[in-house]
Amino acid sequence: MIITDIFNNSIELTDERWAHIIREHPEVEFYKEKIQEVLSLPDYVKKSKRDAEVLLYYKHYGDIFDGKYLLVVAKKGLRSFVLTCYITDIIKIGETLWEKK
Repeated sequence: MIITDIFNNSIELTDERWAHIIREHPEVEFYKEKIQEVLSLPDYVKKSKRDAEVLLYYKHYGDIFDGKYLLVVAKKGLRSFVLTCYITDIIKIGETLWEKK
C-alpha cells in the first residue's frame, strides 16, 4: 500500500512491515485503515531525535482506548516506508515539523 503523507511524500506500508507491526503491537491490528489518515491528516509530525530520517506522525482518536494517539513511524528516503505503528498517550519531545491548527 502506498500512502501520500501531509508533505505530499509517498510512503509505503509493505506486507512485511504490517506483519511486524501486528506481531509487536497486536492492539493496532484493527486500525490498519486509519494509517492512511494518520499520515495524510496528522495532528502532529515530529522528527525523531535518534534518526533525522525518521518522522513520527500522531493523530488522536477518541474511540481508541478512550482517547489515545495512533502513532505511525516512517523512514524517509529514496523509498520511504512505515517502520512501525502503535498506540500512545504521549507525544515525544523533539522538533515539530507539523501541527494541526
